[in-house]
Amino acid sequence: ACTIRLDGEAVRACLTLAVEADGRRVDTVEGLARNTDGLSPLQEAFRRNHALQCGFFTAGILMSLYHFLTERPDAEEKEIREMLSGHLCRCTGYTGIVRAAVEMTRKVTPQETH
Repeated sequence: ACTIRLDGEAVRACLTLAVEADGRRVDTVEGLARNTDGLSPLQEAFRRNHALQCGFFTAGILMSLYHFLTERPDAEEKEIREMLSGHLCRCTGYTGIVRAAVEMTRKVTPQETH
């Protein structure tokens, strides 16, 4: 639930002392969107696939997936599920979350963007 990126690496904010972030780049879920009037592609995929949960765990899952998919843009569903195994959310199943992540890994042709 508390995943952030610290200098580009995914870390748990709840286990990071504030002094450790001093002078470093801190990215939170609010920074995923490229501008103030929209959502990031990953956030949009969550919306399309009904992957938004209660809101408590969503931010951490988004940040972890963002970091993971940055490192592994062609990840297979099995790898995505394995990465998500560290996130314990009791709101619902992970079907929508996995579907959104898989959507982000597939190749989109120009015809599909319209």
